[in-house]
Amino acid sequence: MSSDELSRCALELPAEERLELARRLVESVVIPEPLSESVLEGVRRLEDMVAGRVKGLTEEEYRQALK
Repeated sequence: MSSDELSRCALELPAEERLELARRLVESVVIPEPLSESVLEGVRRLEDMVAGRVKGLTEEEYRQALK
């Protein structure tokens, strides 16, 4: 199976499964180093958004929060 075919199949997966697949692919090519707590927190927050546990901000809400 070509990488294009694999990509098309992977994009049909539910969001949580795509996130897990992405994590596994990155881990397979990156030299494993301990992640800082801030990076781990960022990953947890992304997972919460993808899983629908939290709602992200709109661009307008984000810009308002910066003021």
